[in-house]
This record gives sequence, structure tokens and C-alpha cells, in this order.
Amino acid sequence: MDKIWLSSPHMGGNELKFVQSAFDSNWVAPLGPNVDGFENDLKQFLGKGIEVAALSSGTAALHLALIECGVEYGDEVICQSMTFSASANPIAYQGAVPIFVDSEKETWNICPIALEEAIEDRISKGKKPKAIVAVHLYGMPFKVNEVMAVASKFDIPVIEDAAEALGSKYKGQACGTFGRFGVLSFNGNKIITTSGGGALVCQNSADKERTVFLSTQARDNAPHYQHSSIGYNYRMSNICAGIGRGQMEVLIDRVRSRRFMTKFYLDIFSNISGVTVFSEPTEDFYSNNWLSAVLIDSSKCGKTNDDLRKELLTHNIESRPLWKPMHLQPIFANCPYYGGSVSEELFNKGLCLPSASNLSDNDRDRISNVILKFFK
Repeated sequence: MDKIWLSSPHMGGNELKFVQSAFDSNWVAPLGPNVDGFENDLKQFLGKGIEVAALSSGTAALHLALIECGVEYGDEVICQSMTFSASANPIAYQGAVPIFVDSEKETWNICPIALEEAIEDRISKGKKPKAIVAVHLYGMPFKVNEVMAVASKFDIPVIEDAAEALGSKYKGQACGTFGRFGVLSFNGNKIITTSGGGALVCQNSADKERTVFLSTQARDNAPHYQHSSIGYNYRMSNICAGIGRGQMEVLIDRVRSRRFMTKFYLDIFSNISGVTVFSEPTEDFYSNNWLSAVLIDSSKCGKTNDDLRKELLTHNIESRPLWKPMHLQPIFANCPYYGGSVSEELFNKGLCLPSASNLSDNDRDRISNVILKFFK
């Protein structure tokens, strides 16, 4: 049996045209027509008059966002606990301290109530957080109105980790465009890919110019090599941007296909007791369904998430547990945490299922047969 992957790259066909153009014109450096074109494609897709800087990874984008928010050694930054480590690692890059906050049950994202409690407690201890990293987990928008209201109340900038959420919307507005900065990722498993890469969504041209400056080694405007700031080698290459340009042509289709996979699982589990498919709580939320996920209540069905993972694996079908919360990770064990046990319960019960846009009807039949037989 061929391997059915959780989320594999899916080329559209025109990527090679843009890559070949980069070779033909000898634009292979971290600048060029494809970089400009890719940034413009993203701007047009996201709307709202924002600016976009194409970078080498989503992690690089988050790192630069923290720098531009003034995060320095010894500062504190609030971060959603239920996320991948790349949301928290750049905080440590700056010598700052992550303050982790629990999720709420509807969107699995940062809990506005716990967020406010965390801010008030940190202020009472003499440390007002410098920024808030809120994640659109698996493409599901966080509760934007509530989170932004808390951030506004305390005048703390929000960095949207929309690495998994390109194509997702909250009340009709694109995820990644609400905060001071938005982070996008084009890693190989994302909804579109540049093989590796990311972007920082900025609210104005000045922030974009600063991002490009920092991402190209912060070279001053001088005929010789002069540097007054610490810089980074974070700019996207013209070749990778060419792949991105081809991928942008099929982005809407990729979102449609991912959402179809969630509907596929909703149908499968509709008559299986104890299994809940992760889906939008109201019409305000529009998820790209980057990864379809389920929660399995063993007390109701006699099965666990790991039981299903192992069963799928025996049929050469990849699945994966939800992100292990950051406050449970050994590297962040000593960091403060606020909230209850929602993220821990999600981790203990959750499983991500194959969600790629290039899955065939035969693949879906295999997945369906294994799941239905397993729960029968």
C-alpha cells in the first residue's frame, strides 16, 4: 500500500515556469522579480491595504516581529500554549521569557479570559508583557474580537501566528491582518509551499522596510559595508518565491480541498459516539482546515486517540497527535502558565488525520474503511 501522508506538498503545475524565469534571468539571490511578485500576490489575496515581506521561514518572520515590537532580553511575551514550538522559540532567541496561556474549548486557541488574568498578574509583579503571540491553530481563527479587546485594553501589540491559516478568515477578514504583525509559513506541509519559507504581514510600508532591512543583514545605506544594527539572513530567495507564485495560482482550490476533507470526516464520524470533529463554532469563523482533527472520548467509545493512530499506521496511513502544549515541554517547564487544563485535555484526546489537498478517492476509501472498521 502506498503511504497516505498527513499533509504533503501539492504542486499546481506552473511553479516551474517562474523558477525557470529565475534561472534564465540569473536572479537566484534573495531578491528579484519573483520575490516582488510573490509579495504582491499575497497582498492582493490578503487585502486590507497591508504590506508583505517574503522571508526564509515563518519562524524568521516571528523573530523579526518580536524585534520590531521592542522585545529584548529579560522581557516577557505572552504565548498561546497549544501550538508548535516555533511560536515560542523566537521569544527565547531574544532572551525573553514566554508566559504561556491556556486555550478555550471552541476554537482551541488562546483563551481571552486566561489572557487577561495573565496580563493583570504579570503587571502586578512589575512585568508588563511586551507582546502577545496568538495562534490560528490548524487554520481555525482565534476569537479575534475578544483577544484584540484585551490587548487594546492593556496597550500590548498582538503578533498573529497565522502560519497554519493562510486562506482563513474571521468575519470576512483574512487571518494575519488583524495584529501589529502577522506571520505566514510556506513550509512543505503547509496549504501552499515554497519548499521552505515564510512572510511577515505588516500594517504599513515603514514596518515592511524595517523588516527587509533586518532580514538582509541590516546593512546601512553606505557605499561600504557598514552596520549600526544586528541583522539577519532571513530574506526569501527568488527561486523559492517562484514556487510560491505558482502556488498562489491554486491557493483557493487548495483551501476548498482541505475544507472538503473536514466535511469527509464529519460524515464518517456522524454516527460514531464519542468522536468530535474540529470545526467552526459559528459563521464568524472560516477555517482553511489546514489539518482536520478529532477528539476521541474513550469513556464513550472505548477507544483512544493513540489506538486510532496505531491502527492507521498498520495500514500505512499517517496521523499525528495534536501539538503538545508548550507549558508541558521540558525546555519550557519553568515558564509561567495561566489557565486550566483545556490544552492538556486536547492533547490527550486529539488526533490530526490525513488532510492533504492531493488525496484521491481511493485514498479516502482506504481511510474511511479503516476508521469505520476500527470503531465498529
